[in-house]
Amino acid sequence: MEFELIEWLAQRVPAHPSLRLGIGDDTALLAAAGETLVTVDMLNDLVDFDLRRDDPRRIGRKSLAVNLSDIAAMAGRPTAAVIALALPRTGGLALARELYEGLLPLAEQFGVALAGGDTNSWDGPLAISVTLLGAVSPRGALTRSGARPGDRILATGEFGGSILGRHFDFEPRVIAATALHARYDLHAGIDVSDGLSLDLHRICLASQCGAVLDLANIPISQAAVELAKQDGKSALEHALSDGEDFELLLAVPPEEARRIVAEQAVGVKVTDIGEFVTEAGLWSRASDGVRSPLAPKGYQHALS
Repeated sequence: MEFELIEWLAQRVPAHPSLRLGIGDDTALLAAAGETLVTVDMLNDLVDFDLRRDDPRRIGRKSLAVNLSDIAAMAGRPTAAVIALALPRTGGLALARELYEGLLPLAEQFGVALAGGDTNSWDGPLAISVTLLGAVSPRGALTRSGARPGDRILATGEFGGSILGRHFDFEPRVIAATALHARYDLHAGIDVSDGLSLDLHRICLASQCGAVLDLANIPISQAAVELAKQDGKSALEHALSDGEDFELLLAVPPEEARRIVAEQAVGVKVTDIGEFVTEAGLWSRASDGVRSPLAPKGYQHALS
């Protein structure tokens, strides 16, 4: 099965200018210059998707998209990916082809070279691990640790309710991130994979500061509103704690933040949702200006 898949991929994957040697040899050979970003995500059946109901092409797309979101968080440019598959023994080859058919258009959209990987079959569920490389922006990598008290908190897009479908079909914010980093002064960034409040808390920990969220300004998705009708939680609760939105949170100096919000020049809505402060911790701020402690909530991987 693996040899057949390699032969199929060699014919299916387009040539890429940075790939000197690709699928079919012991390693890939990439032309690269400067610093390199490296990220990896593993997706598993019955955890990140359910192969009994979910389209394999959407699963394949998501496996690359989550990595692209990590590169976007660093304001980098994705360059090449290697992919490891643990396939069920029955129907594995057909499944692998479907996964790649979902993944390849996204790779082409963002100029990612598929450099190789590994494939195995076993008696367990499907697992996909994608390692993605990226080039660092000329202005340097955007990290979690640069937020400063007084910086505004900017957010792309909308939040909450991704489980209704957007967690498969979201647009990684690579283009917006690189455009913002090139045009404006940004201090820190993160992608919201585990929940708005939880990932904001992670910026605060890395930057040794706190944050205040203006609840009235949180951009809530229609999916969060629909989900709230089903489970009794408020749409705002979903926006603050649902995982897999894959939007960006940015720490931006006040004047730059005002420019970004006024100009709206990067193809996705950018909203000012609060500020970073000296005191450690998270707070919410109501429309009357009263602050209340806010517990960071979201998806956390359980390890025992």
